[in-house]
Amino acid sequence: MIQPTPATPTAADAECAALTRTLRRRGTVVLSVFALVWAFAGASGLASGSAALAVEIIAVPVTALAVFLAYRKGAAPSPRMVDLPRNWARSVGIVNVVELAAIFAVIAASNASGRPSFIPPAIALVVGLHFIPLARLYDQWQYKGTAALLSAAAVVGFALVAAGLSDGSVRAVVGLASAVTLWASACHVAVKG
Repeated sequence: MIQPTPATPTAADAECAALTRTLRRRGTVVLSVFALVWAFAGASGLASGSAALAVEIIAVPVTALAVFLAYRKGAAPSPRMVDLPRNWARSVGIVNVVELAAIFAVIAASNASGRPSFIPPAIALVVGLHFIPLARLYDQWQYKGTAALLSAAAVVGFALVAAGLSDGSVRAVVGLASAVTLWASACHVAVKG
């Protein structure tokens, strides 16, 4: 009986595998760096200086670990290749520009209204919502979970503002929840693809 031979990978397959690896590594780095920013923002809202310092000290190696996971030698290849829509890079650029403009608008509106406590939850909401189109554009469906968790952190933050908690407390809760969400997403992308 003749055994069928496995299909020989083509140059296009190799190119797709390389693009998949590159996008996942880049995604891990971006998620990790923004997690670090959120961690430092959250730490700045903690009442205890020693607790804030502890968060900042822990945040750096956690970020480094996520990046290490993406670039480690001997890592298994991604279990599947990305399937990117046409003009995905242009669309990603548009999504990111809209996100940035919305963040600036949120900051300006919050400051103009004398409600700077709205800034952290509003930014978390904007960032969370921007992951919805990115899930499709990058073919990373776990970004929908990232969107949901960041949006939940925003809702909790708005509830804390409504309850009258201090700006620092709101910043701590939203910042740390957003950091953990982004680190978890980064590690998932790095390990599971």
